[in-house]
Amino acid sequence: MNVANKQNQAPKINSAVAFKLGSNILEKWQCSASDKQAILGLSKSSYYRFNHNESASLSKDQLERISYIANIHQALKMVFSNPDNVYGFMAMKNDNPYFNGHSPLSLISSGNFGTLYEVFKRIDAMRNGQW
Repeated sequence: MNVANKQNQAPKINSAVAFKLGSNILEKWQCSASDKQAILGLSKSSYYRFNHNESASLSKDQLERISYIANIHQALKMVFSNPDNVYGFMAMKNDNPYFNGHSPLSLISSGNFGTLYEVFKRIDAMRNGQW
């Protein structure tokens, strides 16, 4: 393989490591197994395989979902110093526009990718005081 082809290849991401990262964050947000499956875009059987360290791979969509989860987590760590807020914020009722009295977690638990992105944008904006 020539150098140009190597540069165009995406880095290989270990699905098991990515799943563990996303799952650990969702666990700290007090998500149920069914919430995790919906948020991660995983079927019940795939979720079971990952939880039992069986061989499975994540799609690009699922990796993007985990990326948003990790970025939400990082933004919350930058905004809050109290671990109760870092991990509890996602389950708190939120009266800001877009959330309209719902918790961020209740919105992303729908499994809709666009909703996950919208929640990420709004939480990420908190880092810059734009909320």
